[in-house]
Amino acid sequence: MSYLHIAVVFKASNLNYGEGIGNILSLKKIAVGGKNYSYISRQALRYDIVKMLKSMYQYEFAKVDKESGVVQFSEDTTITDYPEIDLFGYMKTTDSNKIRKAIVRLTDATSLEAFHNEIDFATNKGLADRIPNNIGNDIFQAEIHKAHYSYTLTCNLDDIGKDEVYKIEIPQQEKTKRIHALLDVIKLLYRDIRGKRENLSPLFVIGGVYDVGNPFFYNRLKIAFTKDKVLLDTNMLNSVVKIKTFDNTVGEQTSVGYIEGEFNNVEMINVKNKTDIETFFENLKAKIQRNYGSK
Repeated sequence: MSYLHIAVVFKASNLNYGEGIGNILSLKKIAVGGKNYSYISRQALRYDIVKMLKSMYQYEFAKVDKESGVVQFSEDTTITDYPEIDLFGYMKTTDSNKIRKAIVRLTDATSLEAFHNEIDFATNKGLADRIPNNIGNDIFQAEIHKAHYSYTLTCNLDDIGKDEVYKIEIPQQEKTKRIHALLDVIKLLYRDIRGKRENLSPLFVIGGVYDVGNPFFYNRLKIAFTKDKVLLDTNMLNSVVKIKTFDNTVGEQTSVGYIEGEFNNVEMINVKNKTDIETFFENLKAKIQRNYGSK
């Protein structure tokens, strides 16, 4: 069995809002150790990934209907025609329950820096001033948080392109194409929210193709700040890469990709293969191709 696992760090702001309170837009947050951290839900990440798969590779959205009383994928949608449900699974309850679990598993993208209750104060003055003799305009407030975020992606490569429910298996070359497309999207990921486009592409990425499906670097990415440096917690990462799987250590199966200038201690990670982001993804795509034996 072969498993793809990567953990990504990016930097962005104000990425996922939840239910507001009065005229205040509230960020989605989670409390850990007495502090609040903003996050992007895995559903939001999935939405952006699927949207980019369509715009970049013309992978059409899988058809949905409401014949069973709930919105779900149509009975006649299969993984042959729709990579979306090949990667992220489906549930169909029209006649009988047909379930294919997600092969690509995403986590929420959680901030690595605590939220400090910062709020943006704004009005609609630009529009209100167009009304003659207008003396007021609506005031609204929104929580804001610019921070580093991390999330992980894990995939059982042997299950891609196979559907036991419909007795389907797609060609090896198509499996390679779909995972390559997914990796390209992760490398170039962005998110449109509230009139702005945020860059979710990696500043730092660690992972590879493994003989065990554990998401080794989930909850293992932490950062610290000095006066003029941003530092990764390399002690934690170096503890992870020592772990043995079958005949290998995690480190022997791991590569690192990073953008120069963001983190000041990448060289202290005990992984042999450390490259720029582009080379990281090209090397990973080559491993995927070898895994499927395709050209």
